[in-house]
Amino acid sequence: MGDDSEWMKLPIDQKCEHKVWKARLNGYEEALKLFQRIEDEKSPEWGKYLGLLKKFVTDSNAVAQLKGLEAALAYVENAHLAGKTSGEVVSGVVSKVFNQPKARAKELGSDICLMYIEIERAEVVQDELIKGLDNKNPKIVVTCIETLRKALSEFGSKIITLKPVVKVLPKQFESREKAVRDEAKLLSVEIYKWIRDALRPPLQGINSVQLKELEEEWVKLPTTAPKQSRFLRSQQALKAKFEQQQAAGGDEADGDDDDEPAPQVDPYELLEPVEILSKLPKDFYDKIEAKKWQERKEALEALETLAKNPKLENGDYGDLVRALKKVIGKDANVMLVTLAAKCLAGLAAGLRKKFGTYAGHVVPTILEKFKEKKPQVVQALQEAIDAVFLTTTLQNISEDVLGVMDNKNPSIKQQASLFLARSFRHCTQATLPKSMLKAFCPAFLKQVNDSAPEVRDAAYEALGTAMKVVGEKAVNPFLADLDKLKLDKIKESADKVELLGKKGGGGAEKKAPAAKVTPPAKVAPPAENPARSSGPPKKASAAKSGGPPKKGKSASALSAKGKKVPETKEFIETELSIEVCEEKSAAVLPASCMQLLDSANWKERLASMEEFQKAVEQMDKNEMPCQALVRMLAKKPGWKETNFQVMQMKLHIVGLIAQKGSFSKTSAFVVLDGLVDKIGDVKCGGKAKEGLTATAEACSLPWTAEQVVSMVFAQKNPKNQAETLNWLSNAMKEFGFTGINVKGFINNVKTALGATNPAVRTAAITLLGVMYLYMGAPLRMFFEDEKPALLKQIDDEFEKMQGQSPPAAFRGTKKGGAEEDGEEADEQEEDGGGAPDIMDLLPRSDVSDKITQDMVDKMADKNWKIRKEGLDEVAAVISEAKFIQPSIGELPMALKGRLNDSNKILCQQTLTILQQIAVAMGPALKQHVKSLGMPIITVLGDSKTNVRAAAMTTLQAWVEQTGMKDWLEGEDLSEELKRENPFLRQEVLGWLAEKLPTMRTVPSDLMLCVPYLFICLEDRNGDVRKKAQEALPTFMMHLGYEKMLKATGKLKPASKEPVSVLLEKARAVMPAKPAPPPGKAGAAKSSSGGAPASKSGPSKPKPVIDDYDDDDPEPETKSKKVVKPGAAKKGVLGKKAPVTKAKDEEDRSGVIFILVPNGKEQRIKEEKGLKVLKWNFQTPRDEYVDQLKTQMSTCFARWLQDELFHASDFQRQVKAIGVMGERMEDELEGTVSCLDLILKWFTLRFFETNSTVLMKVLEYLKQLFPTLSRENYHLNEYEASSFIPYLILKVGESKDVVRKDVRAILTMLCKVYPASKVFPFLMDGTKSKNSKQRAECLEELGCLIENYGMNVCQPTPAKSLKEIAVHIGDRDNSVRNAALNTVVAVYNVCGDQVYKLIGNLSEKEMSMLEERVKRSAKKTPAAAPPPNRQAAERERLQREHPSNPNATFMRKPAQQPQEEVPNKLNQARAQNAEREHSHPSIPKEFQLDLDMIENDHTRVSELPDLVQHKLEELLEPIMMPEPKIRSVSPHFDDLHNSTASTINFVISQVASGDINTSIQALAQIDEVLRQEDKAEAMSGHIDQFLIATFMQLRLIYNTHMADDRLDKKDIFKLYSCIIGNMLSLFSMESLAREASMGVLKDLMHGLITLMLDARVEDIEDGQQLIRSVNLLVVRVLEKSDQTNILSALLVLLQDSLTTSSGSPMFAELVMKCLWRMIRFLPETINSINLDRILLDVHNFMKVFPKEKLKQLKSDVPHRTLKTLLHTLCKLTGAKILDHMSMIENRNESELEAHLRRVVKHSGNFSGMKSDRGTEKGQDDRMSKAKVSDILSEIFKKIGSKENTKEGLTELYEYKQKYSDADLEPFLRNTSQFFQSYVERGLRMIESEREGKGRIQPSSTVIPQHGLDSGSVPLNGEEMKPAVYYERLKILRQRQGLENNSRAQLLQQVEGDSGPTRPITSLLSKPSVASSTDMLQSKLSQLKESRESHFQQEQSHSHSPTRSSSPAANLDDLKKRLERIKSNRQ
Repeated sequence: MGDDSEWMKLPIDQKCEHKVWKARLNGYEEALKLFQRIEDEKSPEWGKYLGLLKKFVTDSNAVAQLKGLEAALAYVENAHLAGKTSGEVVSGVVSKVFNQPKARAKELGSDICLMYIEIERAEVVQDELIKGLDNKNPKIVVTCIETLRKALSEFGSKIITLKPVVKVLPKQFESREKAVRDEAKLLSVEIYKWIRDALRPPLQGINSVQLKELEEEWVKLPTTAPKQSRFLRSQQALKAKFEQQQAAGGDEADGDDDDEPAPQVDPYELLEPVEILSKLPKDFYDKIEAKKWQERKEALEALETLAKNPKLENGDYGDLVRALKKVIGKDANVMLVTLAAKCLAGLAAGLRKKFGTYAGHVVPTILEKFKEKKPQVVQALQEAIDAVFLTTTLQNISEDVLGVMDNKNPSIKQQASLFLARSFRHCTQATLPKSMLKAFCPAFLKQVNDSAPEVRDAAYEALGTAMKVVGEKAVNPFLADLDKLKLDKIKESADKVELLGKKGGGGAEKKAPAAKVTPPAKVAPPAENPARSSGPPKKASAAKSGGPPKKGKSASALSAKGKKVPETKEFIETELSIEVCEEKSAAVLPASCMQLLDSANWKERLASMEEFQKAVEQMDKNEMPCQALVRMLAKKPGWKETNFQVMQMKLHIVGLIAQKGSFSKTSAFVVLDGLVDKIGDVKCGGKAKEGLTATAEACSLPWTAEQVVSMVFAQKNPKNQAETLNWLSNAMKEFGFTGINVKGFINNVKTALGATNPAVRTAAITLLGVMYLYMGAPLRMFFEDEKPALLKQIDDEFEKMQGQSPPAAFRGTKKGGAEEDGEEADEQEEDGGGAPDIMDLLPRSDVSDKITQDMVDKMADKNWKIRKEGLDEVAAVISEAKFIQPSIGELPMALKGRLNDSNKILCQQTLTILQQIAVAMGPALKQHVKSLGMPIITVLGDSKTNVRAAAMTTLQAWVEQTGMKDWLEGEDLSEELKRENPFLRQEVLGWLAEKLPTMRTVPSDLMLCVPYLFICLEDRNGDVRKKAQEALPTFMMHLGYEKMLKATGKLKPASKEPVSVLLEKARAVMPAKPAPPPGKAGAAKSSSGGAPASKSGPSKPKPVIDDYDDDDPEPETKSKKVVKPGAAKKGVLGKKAPVTKAKDEEDRSGVIFILVPNGKEQRIKEEKGLKVLKWNFQTPRDEYVDQLKTQMSTCFARWLQDELFHASDFQRQVKAIGVMGERMEDELEGTVSCLDLILKWFTLRFFETNSTVLMKVLEYLKQLFPTLSRENYHLNEYEASSFIPYLILKVGESKDVVRKDVRAILTMLCKVYPASKVFPFLMDGTKSKNSKQRAECLEELGCLIENYGMNVCQPTPAKSLKEIAVHIGDRDNSVRNAALNTVVAVYNVCGDQVYKLIGNLSEKEMSMLEERVKRSAKKTPAAAPPPNRQAAERERLQREHPSNPNATFMRKPAQQPQEEVPNKLNQARAQNAEREHSHPSIPKEFQLDLDMIENDHTRVSELPDLVQHKLEELLEPIMMPEPKIRSVSPHFDDLHNSTASTINFVISQVASGDINTSIQALAQIDEVLRQEDKAEAMSGHIDQFLIATFMQLRLIYNTHMADDRLDKKDIFKLYSCIIGNMLSLFSMESLAREASMGVLKDLMHGLITLMLDARVEDIEDGQQLIRSVNLLVVRVLEKSDQTNILSALLVLLQDSLTTSSGSPMFAELVMKCLWRMIRFLPETINSINLDRILLDVHNFMKVFPKEKLKQLKSDVPHRTLKTLLHTLCKLTGAKILDHMSMIENRNESELEAHLRRVVKHSGNFSGMKSDRGTEKGQDDRMSKAKVSDILSEIFKKIGSKENTKEGLTELYEYKQKYSDADLEPFLRNTSQFFQSYVERGLRMIESEREGKGRIQPSSTVIPQHGLDSGSVPLNGEEMKPAVYYERLKILRQRQGLENNSRAQLLQQVEGDSGPTRPITSLLSKPSVASSTDMLQSKLSQLKESRESHFQQEQSHSHSPTRSSSPAANLDDLKKRLERIKSNRQ
């Protein structure tokens, strides 16, 4: 029971994973109760069990597993998160539950699977169950099959995808286990219920006995379709309906449940494709062309066997199809023709849509072969052509079929009609549009009158079938001329027709006969189409002839006008005799009127006309005999009336009759002659035009215009001709262009253009201008043969019309004519075509005869030159023809072969030819999309940019003619995307992203592309990913979000999540579908001629695009159309412009920069990870611009981005920059967040020539950089590298004003970016070819060196100066001068040393330089301020800028003769102290002023002021502020007694973004830590707590401290709580040692960063906080696990040295910590894991080899590492080499070699201290001779230049061993200088050795809140602050200094070289000895004045040659110093 009591107290989730099975059982039981109790499916409680659920079902204990399964089932049923576990849980169920003997376990496992299906995880479950079928355990297989059966039975075939199940089913019938076979049989029966006979083909291969058994079972099944009985969570509406039906009695509702019938399963989809091309006999192509028919037969039989496979793998069947086509077309053996036809049928049936590419090639051949009369041949050909039809569309083959409808052979005509009849049965109203009927019906009508009865019968059948499919109303208009007998036969045929998918024929279904047979793959027609599709076109018969029809023809023309109006007789009225007309007129006109009509007196005739007019005005429309009335008007004198008044009245009456009555074309024929004759009359012309307009309104403009134009050009009256054309121009504007017979006009217009009368020509050109409004560019093609002068006039007229929209039609719409054409236009648009009518009007020639076999063979030749000849010939044929018919013979296959030609020039030529073909062929090009269009897409994958560009141009030309629909149908496009070619993918996706938004509907086959789109979203190529993301919303707008999300189910788990996220993003920007065209009448009004207008014509209605939708914050954005920047082409309608403008102005009032959290950081990360293009180019390419647009779209206001990237108007860009400048102060935060993008955009402008924009950019930059400087913002590397190089390009601009501005900007730039980093960019600028740029860059370099000293010269002064000196020899004078000035600037800083730095110059160049130096020396003194003023200036600067570390380095002006070169550095510094204020100090190694040493040696060096510290505070105890928070609940202990979850929760709150929450959590933890009995509860949580703590530190540093809204007192309180907790924690060694290395590293990083944070000083009591942190760091170093902390410090040091952007101060403090650790190594060595430490050192030395370490600015890291290793060797000896076991490859670093050297060295010279007594004994026995030899050798080394340091070290070691050794004999004969040198060297080595264990000094600025030295003991003794205070006091008195300069951080007690450090040392490299050691050494010698004085003069550098006496030889010293400095370079 003791054990039980342990786990009984555990929480439920811990019990569930306990090692004791009883605990788990109990946990499962409690979990089950809990799961049933939780009501909220999104409760956080569910999350605890997310990772445990698999363990529930896979428990090793059977009893516990059973309960676990119950709990898991409850979880899956109730938890919202459950879906995430589906994969692992179902996998566990299959492997660990289905093999259990207990039936209950299997049942529960199966229920869990079904429950997962219910929560929308069907695909995952199904995949896992199918995987289970491969398990070796038959129990698992049986249960998996059973579960699949249950799932199918309950959820149905919609939810359970049957294809993968059927695929594995045959294998289960082969199992040796009977149970598996039986279960497979039951599953087959269940599947059969759902898909019926579709299951038969996949199971044909199983055992015949089993198949027979299955057949028997299938027969027993009920015929009714099964229904889904269990529903998904998303199908609750269906579930409710199902339950209602069940309650109502089930069967009653059966008939109503047809809302959503189960999809018909195609057996083809369940089959696996078979690859047959590789299985063809090797000699197949040889045999099929063999002379012996038997060999040909063998080849075909072999192919027939392969083609019988029901599903074939896609491949290149081109050669095979060509071979079969040749057999069918040319083989004389009919048996072989039959075989070939069967093969072709097999290929078509097996490939289905994939065969569509070849359909156009074989259909003409098969149709021609129908001339064969043998039944078996005809039957085979019928089967073949029927199979081929199913792979393509009727539209694609219509031209080929129409081509044989006029064939002389009746068999061909008959079979063509029968083929169309069979084809129509597969059609619907959508796939058999009126445009198709319009093409076929005339051909059928011709065959109806054919002499051969079989041809007539076939035509009747075809027309009957068409009537059955689309309805009588749609077909009747085409049958107007047929007599009743023939119409009855057609209707009889229609009644007999049984459409596919329907059970019975008959004409009962009138409204929508084809509505229910729409195949699922096709788009169903709109509901209103059937009802509205009645009515004929306007020009059914009139279109046949260009001239005026004869009287006899008019009846048929009139009959064709039949409309929906019931009184059709009025429109097809016959011609009446004159007697009948008089009789009818007399009935409605007054008698006097009739009598006076032909009176000789004009007044009587006028009175008669007046009466006539009154009578007509009063007549009712239905009573008006129009024909009779107009015949009366035409009665003598009729239209020859001489009196103009009478004539005017007569013409007016004609107009009235036409307007008021039912005016037929018969009546119109009576009046048109008269109207046309009078149209040119001055007095009557107006009335004649009115009459014509009224006639046109009654009879339609197309018909009227055709008659009028024909009549007027039959006359020779130029006045009439001109006025008729003018009338027609106006009429077109009033009526619109719909239905106009362009061909009829073109010939007459050409006649008019050639007329001698200029008025006629002018009128013709005006008419052409109006036609151009509707037709666009294609109109010009008709007139290209005209004379150039005339053509110019036409072009001028067209140019006037350019950009104008056609006026809205307001006449002729009431008759419904426009409705008809508008409807046709809709149909054509739905079909994807643009508007083909105009192009159809062009006269086209058949070029198939000109494409000879010789030409085709040439194109396939091996020699590229011959292939080129072939292509040239083809291009010539097409150019000559201009417009061609779609039949182009063998050309498609020949050109397809050239598209993948190895010669890219030929490939491009082929693409050019295809563009020609597109223009020449027009819309009929559609039928070649599959055969020739798709190969163009393949070329988009070419590696050459120019080839891809040509392919894209060709593709766009094709799409312009064909529309998009044909390209998206079938699998061809998805097959192209399947190719793993990044070029192809990015081009195709970009193309789709552009085209899809313009489409209203798309074929369902687009869904096939989605899987490849998803793959592209994760492509390794960035461009592909980008294009895929652009295309994603456009796919979604057609397919829908849900459908695409469901498609992600087939992705791998790793890909599913990121793709889903991208789908969610795309959903937010998904464009809306284009609005459907306006209503029918509206269509006629707005676009009138919209149907025939070409795409290039201006009449195509354009969507109104709101450019600024993206900025709309409302959720409606999702439904709005998002327009890409490139969409500017698609203009905006003028009338909508004001709305857009208002929206524009409204949007511009918002913010211009959108703050995206971490947006800039993410962009930096992407560029570093090469996910986007690096901003580095010679000239910006389009992809860079596109990338920038994409990046700016998320954080720039949409309107601003559009303005910035405006293509044509630069003023828009100028205004945008102006707005950015105006709002800079207001939106400074936004400006900073987008700074990288702003600067990148400016770089693009630098490459443009527009000076206005450039000046505006520079003006903005001059405003930007000072603003950033005031805000203390510094450019990062990413921003600088993408901007500065391009700014420097403009420094070479030809305009002075630009250069001046750029130089000013570069100066400002140094305030926000270190000058030392600008320097390399300028150095690169000196390599430019532009001499101005080189000169300006050199001048700027000189300024930098003058202002900032030699430290700016990067990488080294020597290297930089050599490169600068090269330009002294430049051929350009300005460059030479600039280079010389720069070198002089260097000379002014470092004197004669410049000659060594610049390297070797030619004699001429050197003389130039020396001359310039001399001239500079003479000019400069006058400019220098007087010494006193300069000193005063320096003091002022020190007072004003005490924080500038360099301000104290000002030297006094050198007292030197006038002719010597003065040192300009003082002057430069005084002028630029403020500029340098923001830059970190750098060791000024090259600025050692020897002149100062030389001239100022008589006085004590001036030292900088020390910082005034209140050192007494160090002795005061640190007071931690008491957090003012609510007290912890008194029940804290009771409620959460040592519960890990409580601690976890509290720790998680420590990292909270809310300060109060974090403080409260820290207080709770502090309470635990302060109580020793409770502190142990934190054990095991230390890492977690420390992680939360440094996360909070990071949050404060990055966020809270930058937030001005937060009270700094709150931040201080939070800091205090954190440090208090840490101090408590690290006071307990047991807890402190639990901290791991990684966590300690991050903690130390956070603490040191806090110490360096200058902002902390601004907080009240900030200094106290820093000291607290200091104390905490010491405690961490002492109490942590010594291995972990030492390792952490080493890694941290490595990271800080690796990161160039990090502060050098950071590395200094890390090294101080390391020195402290080294000092305590003797005490801690036994607890340290040396193997790990050496591994870290090894890794450090790998990254930083010795050479690289020495290259660092400071040598302290090198010395730190050496000291660590030396100490370890000293403590462990040779055993250290045994601790390298963890290092795999020791050769990767220098560690082992270094250790061996140290061990050997210590063995030779410095034995351990414990052995010294022994060694001393040995010394006594050492012979004097040997001693003499050793010392002689040592002094030789000291005397040599190379080994002097080594000699001194050996001498020191020797003196340590033999303290009584006498050195006098060896020093006696040396100079005083050498003796003092040796003495000084030994003292320095002693000082260094003593300080080994202490923290080394910094060579750069260290903040005053460094490690508190008060806590660092020296030499093993605790040094109290008072000691330091005393020593500092003595030094201050000695030097006479005041501690008034806060800037001197270098002189801090705890971190640097003390106040006695002379100026020369501050300007040189740091010393070897630590600053504290040197301070101690000096203090001990203060009483000795000589030594003290010497110590003050002594430098801390490595130079051992400095004199200690004023009388030392200064020349010698100067030479040595120069030599040392040159060596250091």
